[in-house]
Amino acid sequence: MTRLSIDLIFESALQIHLLEEKAVSITFSESDVKIKLPTTRKLAEFLNVPHYYVLPYFAMMEQEALVTRAERVGIMTTSTGTIRYLSLMKERYPGEGIAVFGRVIYTELISRLS
Repeated sequence: MTRLSIDLIFESALQIHLLEEKAVSITFSESDVKIKLPTTRKLAEFLNVPHYYVLPYFAMMEQEALVTRAERVGIMTTSTGTIRYLSLMKERYPGEGIAVFGRVIYTELISRLS
């Protein structure tokens, strides 16, 4: 059985976005960048665990201010969650990130880590 963690949830979200779907939904605002994460059902299916196994991790992620949930919108990263997502992408999936975002947008996103 897969040992779940917040890091594994972020890693799985990146794999779904960059390797499977080759698409990421991002919301840009004047002061923030938010990334829409896959649904809890999609993540559970990807991780091959029952749906109810991932729910407590999303509760923890909300408690740690990494994500917010919006009815009919989905689960979005907060500023802190976006930094965690982008840091992991830079560390483990830079080529895939460039392929999905293009070099200019990827570079701009990664510059937010500094």
